[in-house]
Amino acid sequence: MATINVLQPPYRVGYFVGSLSSRSINRHLARALIRLAPAELEFTEIEIGGLPLYNRDFDGDFPAVALEYKASIAAQDALLFVTPEYNRSIPGALKNAIDWASRPHGENVIARKASAVIGASTGAIGTAVAQQQLRSVLSFLQSPQMNAPEAYLQLKPGLIEEDGTVTDEGTEAFLRGFMVSFFEYIERVLTVVPTPS
Repeated sequence: MATINVLQPPYRVGYFVGSLSSRSINRHLARALIRLAPAELEFTEIEIGGLPLYNRDFDGDFPAVALEYKASIAAQDALLFVTPEYNRSIPGALKNAIDWASRPHGENVIARKASAVIGASTGAIGTAVAQQQLRSVLSFLQSPQMNAPEAYLQLKPGLIEEDGTVTDEGTEAFLRGFMVSFFEYIERVLTVVPTPS
């Protein structure tokens, strides 16, 4: 069974920056994406830096910081993951944050939220391996994912300024198109959603 969702824009998008660095190039990328996104999307950063390491012993009594974190995800209509690649994998802080969001069993706040994955690196493969691993995790957590367009950016110095200004017209057009596609995908996911069992 499915239901028609009457939710109308603006849609709330929670975004994750996989790096904890205040000078992260992926934070610059996130700012660029927000600047270039359709006006129908409203963005809130989902902070991950204050979370302790996930431990199953917390499942019976989550710390306040984790409860607030999960509530911030639950309040969103969609999720955007902007991540670097560390050692051909997902950054530990981001994986830890996802583990908190999915626990305890039966209380996964990522499920059924439309998601998109993007990332930037100074290297030529532009976070491709980390993104594939992240997609696998999100698939297991039942998050419907925008699979195309894919976006693996090699971020050269000066391409995206600290405030999110994109200095190359082609890159700017590509990122704007990515965000338009994400908006359209969110709308499709929210229009017809499976009835919770």
